[in-house]
Amino acid sequence: MAIETPEGYEAFTVETIKNYIASDALLAARVGGAPDQLKTVEVGDGNLNLVFIVEGPAGSLIIKQALPYVRLIGESWPLPLKRSYFEYHTLTRQAAASSDGARVPEIYAYDEANALIAMEYLSDHIILRKGFIQGIAYPRLANDLGLFLAETLFRTSDLHMDTARKKADVALYSDNVALCDITESLVFTEPYQEAELNQWTSPQLDRLVQTLRQDRDVKVAVQVMKERFTTCTQSLLHADFHSGSVMVNQADTRVIDPEFSFYGPMGFDTGALFANYFLAYFSQAGHAQQAGDRDAYQKWLLQTAIDTWATFEARFRELWHSERTGILFPRSLFEDQDDAMGSEQALTRTLRSLFVDTVGFAGTKMIRRLVGLAHVEDMESIEDPDQRARCEANALAMGRELLVSRHQFSSIGQLCDLARSIKNRGVTL
Repeated sequence: MAIETPEGYEAFTVETIKNYIASDALLAARVGGAPDQLKTVEVGDGNLNLVFIVEGPAGSLIIKQALPYVRLIGESWPLPLKRSYFEYHTLTRQAAASSDGARVPEIYAYDEANALIAMEYLSDHIILRKGFIQGIAYPRLANDLGLFLAETLFRTSDLHMDTARKKADVALYSDNVALCDITESLVFTEPYQEAELNQWTSPQLDRLVQTLRQDRDVKVAVQVMKERFTTCTQSLLHADFHSGSVMVNQADTRVIDPEFSFYGPMGFDTGALFANYFLAYFSQAGHAQQAGDRDAYQKWLLQTAIDTWATFEARFRELWHSERTGILFPRSLFEDQDDAMGSEQALTRTLRSLFVDTVGFAGTKMIRRLVGLAHVEDMESIEDPDQRARCEANALAMGRELLVSRHQFSSIGQLCDLARSIKNRGVTL
């Protein structure tokens, strides 16, 4: 497939981006100074895009620009630039859906022709995944992410949205075909078969990978979750909600990079976050300087998972009672007929379904980050391959259990008990 770019598109460099900013009055005013006074550095360490930090005499900003191909692979894998369009619109919708509006970066400008977003530079934040690797605890994390997920998922669903607007949005985001295809292939299919892009710690995990591919229960379960992903348009998802898509410090949490966004099952976002909590948990042994010195941090990670769900569920319940204005479970059938108990029954059912999805999607996300393409730095930064393989084997065992036995769990606490049990007994390589 040939790479196609719109007329006027230019992939910028650290030098040419200076002239671009100088040519835009709003951006130039924000950073100040002539092009030769600007300091620019390209820091895109993800799989897809260019990311420039631009600093000038008056201020700073981030420029994120889509490339017409997958950066991780190269020009042999073309990718539509329109993903930048979806990211921009999702950031604005998420800002509107969040009560304080400040859980995403402030957007300064969007240039559709150049597939480019100019936004707030969170200079005093770090990527959450790097914080996990360093063993840093964040006291606001569970509350901030629990609220963000509850509010953005509830307020973009048929529980709340005007139905005409919701259907228009579903149609709009249905065009994000290429990035959905990446998820459908790399998360739900390729890790379970021989595929050119699959990676794992070899030869240590070779046996486990072959066992996974022969596991009928796993393959059926993951395809059930794929069906849920492709057919359920519950809410506007971030759709790539991992610890590399969260920026943090001790006082603030921001969610970034929603270019995979589309309308899908709520549990895909919540499941992705919990998968990353548990991947971080199992990786800690590989980052310990001596035995036991990450035990307290592992305990914090599990408690953060529990607290995140508690905050999420509590806020979801509040919104159910105060903002259930959409076409689903209308108040006219329940509260307006003095049937509060019926409303509670419907809420319990909704949360149960969402929890089962969360568990199943968490399992799929854990597995793909261990034996598919694009692994997590939590594991990849463990230098000793034998130690890394032990950490990954434990995480793989949990991912499999979450996926296959998702209906058997009823609380995040039970998932944490499972993680501790797997860690304590270990997996035989």
